[in-house]
Amino acid sequence: MPRSEVLFIGGRSGVGKSTAAEALHDLLVAADVPHAVIEGDTLDLAHPAPHLAHPEAHLAERNLATLWARYRELGHHRLVYTNTVSVLEHTALAAAMGDDPVVTAVLLRAGDATTADRLRRRSGGRLPEAQVAHSARTARRLDAAVEGQVTRVDTDDRAPEDVARRLASLTGWLPARPARL
Repeated sequence: MPRSEVLFIGGRSGVGKSTAAEALHDLLVAADVPHAVIEGDTLDLAHPAPHLAHPEAHLAERNLATLWARYRELGHHRLVYTNTVSVLEHTALAAAMGDDPVVTAVLLRAGDATTADRLRRRSGGRLPEAQVAHSARTARRLDAAVEGQVTRVDTDDRAPEDVARRLASLTGWLPARPARL
């Protein structure tokens, strides 16, 4: 079986992580490229937050290991993983996959006005100022903390399909188009 490959997509709330992953999924399906998509935010979504109440549990990593093992049993070797801070935790998450994957890590970025508009649309029009402020703080923290091997991709004024094509080019997962004669 081929070595695993993983694309970690991180970024602030409203930057377009899930939307870009869905658009990438559509591109890969159209090209018949086998892959799996995991929304990492759900791997440890609970109250109280497991990473705060029991940081030693590493619940997201353990759940990723279990899910990825099931996908591998089915023959998958490419994973698209979205989570706000995945670009900060990509080493631990890749290790949790258990098979030394080839890692591509991407930090999606967008300006405050763009993300506020996206969050407002997602929430049906009403958006608490605290959520906008938290998203802005997260953006600054992520941008300052990501390592050099993380690629930054701006999503302002870009359609999800354009972002997806950029992500696909970073992974090399789409087959090359034959040259026109």
